Amino acid sequence: MTIQNLQFELFITQDDINKRVEELAKSIQKDYKGKTPTFLIILNGAFMFASDLIKHYQGECRICFMRLSSYRGTRSTGNISTYLEAEQLDNQDIIIVEDIVDTGNSIEYIIQNLKTKNLKSYSIASLFYKPDAYKKPYSIDYIGFKIPDKFIVGYGLDYNGLGRNLPDIYQLKTS
Repeated sequence: MTIQNLQFELFITQDDINKRVEELAKSIQKDYKGKTPTFLIILNGAFMFASDLIKHYQGECRICFMRLSSYRGTRSTGNISTYLEAEQLDNQDIIIVEDIVDTGNSIEYIIQNLKTKNLKSYSIASLFYKPDAYKKPYSIDYIGFKIPDKFIVGYGLDYNGLGRNLPDIYQLKTS
């Protein structure tokens, strides 16, 4: 498959994603039994994952959004830009919902932002995690897939704004 000038190949199917998201929701539901967590969804990339995760979550919950940007093309710029701030989060159990954790710069930015709030607790759920790229000390509590440090697109993740609508995950082809 080609997006703009790059070639991608199928990496993770929609069926595999759906199964794993359901498993993550059950795990979160077990851990948050008797609580009403707030899912803090990091836009734009996590919208599909968050939607499916919350559909499978059977307990009471709230949702709110934060929009960040750190990528240009296939690389992280290392700089985080906030376009939409999270709502009032005081005295809540927060589950940060990320599409992908690679360097950890976004996670660190979010956690530093949350430290200014009076939270009960926070945890991190990410559909994709690149352990070879991760450089931060924060624990990723719920991981869908550990993947190599290669660029992926689909299921909410994009390349220059394109490919978010793909139901499967595609990995950049290497020559």
